[in-house]
Amino acid sequence: MTMSENQVRVAVVQASPVIMNLTESIEKLRTLTSDAAKQGAKLVLFPEAFLSAYPRGLTFGSKIGSRSEKGREDWYRYWESSLAVPSAETDQLAKIAKDYAVYLVVGVTEKEHGSGTLYCTVLHFGPDGTLLGKHRKLKPTGIERLVWGEGDGSTLPVFETSYGKIGSLICWENYMPLARMAMYSKGVELYLAPTADSREVWQSTIRHIALEGRCFVLSCNQFVTKDMYPTDLACYEELESEPEVMCSGGSAIVGPLGNYVVEPVYGKEDILLADLDLSQIVKSRLDFDVNGHYSRPDVFQLSIDERPRANTKETSSE
Repeated sequence: MTMSENQVRVAVVQASPVIMNLTESIEKLRTLTSDAAKQGAKLVLFPEAFLSAYPRGLTFGSKIGSRSEKGREDWYRYWESSLAVPSAETDQLAKIAKDYAVYLVVGVTEKEHGSGTLYCTVLHFGPDGTLLGKHRKLKPTGIERLVWGEGDGSTLPVFETSYGKIGSLICWENYMPLARMAMYSKGVELYLAPTADSREVWQSTIRHIALEGRCFVLSCNQFVTKDMYPTDLACYEELESEPEVMCSGGSAIVGPLGNYVVEPVYGKEDILLADLDLSQIVKSRLDFDVNGHYSRPDVFQLSIDERPRANTKETSSE
């Protein structure tokens, strides 16, 4: 199919990683990116924490007041399967983006150089292999707060691409009205929402965002079954009470008037493909533009602090 200048083919990859195996997960990502690119995709989106696990069902031996040694073993294994930015692994991702000439957007668990803390991060690569930037999750949810640290305002980017402006918020960050407004204020047109939420009510969220932001929303989740977990986890018994299907998916693509372009897919790994007519974005804003004629800056204003935060500040004695 010949695409017009107002169209782009996108791919939402609903799949699981090879859990806690970074090397094999990157190879799986390469294969899936190749499959999407062969079908004409110019933007390929992977789920939250695809590299190399959303640790659903695990407690890492933790409860209020105590942590177990077995839990620390699994935590170390999880940390080892995470990636730093920059690193040889991010170089591999950059090469995949370049090899297949796609905008590649990947949810990762990021380990920071010189720190034991992990972050839930989304990496954005351009089709030339450039790492455009990253977004760190601002507020992990529930027990995620034990696993991941909090990002700051320095990683709230929206990127200009050949197919409009792209930006991402992760999972329940999308329930933060001011975080959404930050994205809208930067003119996001392809709103990327990698998630771990497979509930039916999540569909209400992504459809609302599309209507509110008058943008395309690409929601991307994993499909995960219990037998995908390594059985030699130190705390594997924690998974015994989990259902066989631990995450059913629900990835979907929504247009700027809140209608499905691709309806949610459940119960399998899949690549959701769609040809997006980008002119629909401007057409949809005839009667509602959250960052334009439907805003009231005389009444409401949002202040965004995008300064990076550090624990130390060095001052010269000179």
